[in-house]
Amino acid sequence: MSSVPLSTVANISSQSLFSRHKPPRLSTQIKSLRETNNGEEPPQATVDRRNLLLGIGGLYGASNLVSGDALATPIPAPDLAKCSRGTNLNLKQPLDVDCCPPFSDKAIDYKLPPAKQIRVRPAAHLADKDFIAKYEKATELMKALPADDPRNFMQQANVHCAYCNLTYDQASDPSNKLQIHFSWLFFPWHRWYLYFYERILAKLIDDPTFALPFWNWDNPKGMPMPAMFVRDNSPLYNARRNRDHLPLVDPPPYADLRFSKKFQTDPDKIVGSNLTEMYSEMVRSAVNLEDFYGAKYALGSNPDPGAGTVERGSHTAIHAWVGDPNSPAGEDMGNFYSTGRDPLFFCHHANVDRMWSVWRDLRGPKPKDFNDPDWLDTSFFFYDENAQLVRVKVRDTLDNLKMGYTFQKVEIPWLNKRPKARVRKSKVAATSDAPKATDTSVFPVKLDKVVRVLVDRPKKKRSSKEKQKEEELLVIEGIEVDTSEFVRFEVFVNDEDDDPRDVIDLAEYAGGYSQVPHKNAGNVKSKIRLGLTELLEDLDVEDDDQILVSLVPRDGGEDITIGGVKIIYV
Repeated sequence: MSSVPLSTVANISSQSLFSRHKPPRLSTQIKSLRETNNGEEPPQATVDRRNLLLGIGGLYGASNLVSGDALATPIPAPDLAKCSRGTNLNLKQPLDVDCCPPFSDKAIDYKLPPAKQIRVRPAAHLADKDFIAKYEKATELMKALPADDPRNFMQQANVHCAYCNLTYDQASDPSNKLQIHFSWLFFPWHRWYLYFYERILAKLIDDPTFALPFWNWDNPKGMPMPAMFVRDNSPLYNARRNRDHLPLVDPPPYADLRFSKKFQTDPDKIVGSNLTEMYSEMVRSAVNLEDFYGAKYALGSNPDPGAGTVERGSHTAIHAWVGDPNSPAGEDMGNFYSTGRDPLFFCHHANVDRMWSVWRDLRGPKPKDFNDPDWLDTSFFFYDENAQLVRVKVRDTLDNLKMGYTFQKVEIPWLNKRPKARVRKSKVAATSDAPKATDTSVFPVKLDKVVRVLVDRPKKKRSSKEKQKEEELLVIEGIEVDTSEFVRFEVFVNDEDDDPRDVIDLAEYAGGYSQVPHKNAGNVKSKIRLGLTELLEDLDVEDDDQILVSLVPRDGGEDITIGGVKIIYV
């Protein structure tokens, strides 16, 4: 393992190797290129690689001069010395916890140890008493570590707070902050986070076979909150949860994967709703890599380019469903800055991590990962089980078996729950009086009510070969939201009901968008892409020139603005 003092990085980064000819800041160069390309990512060939490296500056630039990809701009691990204290925008005051980790002046490049014995992460609802006792003991010991030990429970909670609340600069560009949500970094960063958290627990109880449990919320048998987390006097207990959702009654309440504070899902229909949501996230709208992982996020990019299907769907719903509605800002699980304080967070994210593995298995021979070095070589800092600061890369997260763990095998019922259409009929759009999406008077629009538009289909009557080559996608763009609020809206196709919110397990439901509240520098703009190829087959409207799209607010519609709707083929 190689060692580089962070103080050396900071010293080199603060200087220009060619101070008399200092290039424009990286974000300024890329912003200018985007403006000349109508807001799209600039062609890489137009970017002066030498200027980019000098704009980044320091050791990072120097070490990448020999890179095989001369145009790569992956985000490097942040400078821990420049971590700033965040602000809780909900309360308009500084966070009650400093998220910044203990400082170390040395980091080593982490090498995955040989996987001599594969750890098995169990489904939480199937865990036995011995496992629960072991898990409780490990958590108790973690909470008892000195407060300044980076392995301490609160220090581990703050890792999420720091990486998810814009407390780090993007490399040497203080005008642009680092955010590992709402992009292609979501899955790999959280996998590393759980990996080290799990290894710390295992070392504390001297059991290398220990593995975190996963909350099996995509399976009806595992949808209630796991009982081990609500036991009195347990170190896994947390008081700041929604008491209406605790498993204290028989039958216990099921987690709602389309959770809304304003519109409650009928308990008798929640299983069907959840399975439809999972099918949409994992199959129907997850054909392309970007749609599952999230949009590209490289050095110089603005945060929040676009979340993947699971992140903006079931992942966010669980956070909001668990968070305490009586706390100031949805704490603990319902807000980014505090969510890691609840031990249930790690059980929840173990299932999010499992979704990544399941999705990869479903791909068969199709590409499972980006081959873009901007993704593969993005790096992060974590403290390992020995309290050693380590630098890790995305490329080493792609195979959970190589990382030494797997998941208990359980049923996957949503795989066979392809939703059926309520009414199979064409020409719905042709008889609608809704305005066209291209009408300049329609967008931007505040989503404080249901908005319906007619969207042109550039291609129709596509052959099976054409469908295999290109996915038809519905793009909801220019999504501007208040990041301090929980918001959710959903999208329906060719549904003529006055309020289609009840269409919870039928093909007309195309997908949704939601976000966990978090600290940010104001509103952000993002986009989502929803798969249409299979949906239009199920509705029997493949020959139609247009489709009717309904944008339906469920929570915080007054804090959502939509910039436009269109169809593309990728």
